[in-house]
Amino acid sequence: MASSFLSTANSFISTNLPSSSSPSSSLAPSLSICTQKNNAKKQIILCKALSDKSPSSPNLTKRNLSICFITGFVFSLTSRGNAAILEADEDDELMEKVKRDRLRRIERQGVINSSNKEKAYLQDVVYKLSKVGQAIENNDLSAANSVLEGKIDTDWVQKANLALSKLSNSPEEKDQVDTFNSSLASLISSVVKNDIESSKTAFVSSATAFENWTTLTGLVGQLKGL
Repeated sequence: MASSFLSTANSFISTNLPSSSSPSSSLAPSLSICTQKNNAKKQIILCKALSDKSPSSPNLTKRNLSICFITGFVFSLTSRGNAAILEADEDDELMEKVKRDRLRRIERQGVINSSNKEKAYLQDVVYKLSKVGQAIENNDLSAANSVLEGKIDTDWVQKANLALSKLSNSPEEKDQVDTFNSSLASLISSVVKNDIESSKTAFVSSATAFENWTTLTGLVGQLKGL
């Protein structure tokens, strides 16, 4: 059984390709809640203005303050009520999303479990990339070319694409398939030209795209050598 071609890809990455990361985060507060809070703040400001405006009329000042207090209290209750409603709606939407995702995973697993022929095609891809990776690591492009057969329309590549197409559903999975195919074409071309550096770069890209695809589809644990 072939050893993992991904360990070979990682060794190429550490010596040939820079690593980068681009963490990102987002936080989007509720616009309606913010608006209600702003209205409450405006009401408090108005109350202060009314109390400062009539120092010579104690009864009027007390009345204004009483009105402001009641109005502010109503604003506070309304804001809390609306916030609770929004949180409940968000909880319902989250639960629905969890249910849909779980159903999709169950359906996907059923398709994968029944696709024995396709999994055999993909297992062959792992085996061949493992052999190619070992050959490139040893600077033996002749051995790599004997596995790749010097062209992109070989029988094993066509079978691999049948399996990749059948088991790919999401846009992310299809993007990884496109990356794998373009990188594999570059790998074959570089090996034929006897370009060792370009071969290493193309191999890393091919192996990484294939690994990403198996992770997205849930096949990473069902193929030996990954």
